[in-house]
Amino acid sequence: MALTRRGKSSLVRSSVPLQILLYINVPYYVFYFVATLLMIIYKCQVFSYPDSNLALDLGLLFLMAILESVRLYLGTMGNLTEEELPLGFSLFFTAGNVMLSVYFLIWETYILRADVIINAILLTLYGLEAVLELFTIAAFFR
Repeated sequence: MALTRRGKSSLVRSSVPLQILLYINVPYYVFYFVATLLMIIYKCQVFSYPDSNLALDLGLLFLMAILESVRLYLGTMGNLTEEELPLGFSLFFTAGNVMLSVYFLIWETYILRADVIINAILLTLYGLEAVLELFTIAAFFR
């Protein structure tokens, strides 16, 4: 979409699909965080959950929440202001959260079917966002 102002043309290069995914990810991640926290509490009550593993799982879940909020903020800011650097950092944090999500999918102490489902959805969202962030960063360099 080209806008003209006093003979100058500017091209809007921000990505609407990326922005939609970032907005969708906010409520989904809140659901993911609460569901994972409740499942960890459930697993502590039903199974013998080692204390060191419980501390690790809770610590990684809260670290993931912090990284997710920073990632979503940088992704939204970078997309709306059409700047590559915040989007690049958002992509970096996306890779970190993918690793944490894989931890909760594969290496968590106890894994329930619900863990697999919500992590698969989260990883799908991360994958789509990463691809769109790469295309958006490439569009900003043009």
